[in-house]
Amino acid sequence: MPDAIIEIDKVSKRFGQLEVLKDLTFNVAPGEKLALIGPSGSGKTTILRILMTLEQINGGHIKVDGEQLWHMPANGGLAPANEAHLHRMRAKIGMVFQLFNLFPHMTVLRNVMLPPILTQGVRKEDAEARAMELLDMVGMAEKATAKPAQLSGGQKQRVAIARALALQPKVMLFDEVTSALDPELVEEVLNVMRRLAEETDMTMLLVTHEMSFAHDFADRVLFFDGGRIVEEGPPDQIFTNPREERTQGFLKKVIAAGQRI
Repeated sequence: MPDAIIEIDKVSKRFGQLEVLKDLTFNVAPGEKLALIGPSGSGKTTILRILMTLEQINGGHIKVDGEQLWHMPANGGLAPANEAHLHRMRAKIGMVFQLFNLFPHMTVLRNVMLPPILTQGVRKEDAEARAMELLDMVGMAEKATAKPAQLSGGQKQRVAIARALALQPKVMLFDEVTSALDPELVEEVLNVMRRLAEETDMTMLLVTHEMSFAHDFADRVLFFDGGRIVEEGPPDQIFTNPREERTQGFLKKVIAAGQRI
């Protein structure tokens, strides 16, 4: 896939003696909506954290938008990336976490407008205008002057999505963004993500246990277990006719737990 926006090539990751990613290889096309599913501890969130440069790799190579992420050119070859290189590469990627990580002492508006001012040198007036557009898009414009403590969990997560979008990343990562929410608040966040998927050509990677949403959201689904991709394919294949016994067993447990697929 020569036009891949993300290229992951034989990547390994260890925490002490525990190998959480094993010789992992896959690509993501520009604009693709990719869902990563699998049991807890299978390596899904680790992949996102590596792409966000929150965790280093132990082996292999990653390219984002045609550039090495964890390496940089040096003396005709490659050397480990320095902080300046990592900082520049981070600008290509946005991430929304399970726990919203909003600044509690700032208003909703300031939470969204501050990152582009600090990291990209955007003028305050332009950052504020863009922030209000994004808050309107996620249905939070009327809460612009509120503080995070005055918001529900679903509202906080919608603000966190707007904040990540304010940096205009080429790739958006979503890590279990509904797992910390009360069940009745999940749908409002999923609706925002559906709209993003339908109305933008942004590349999006989603780690989720919401199988029905993954089915509707994704162009392609990767099923992980033990730090490897066990099976991949379009949602209809993975969720209705999985080929691998391990995938079949996982989905049976999901259905037994009451989830709709």
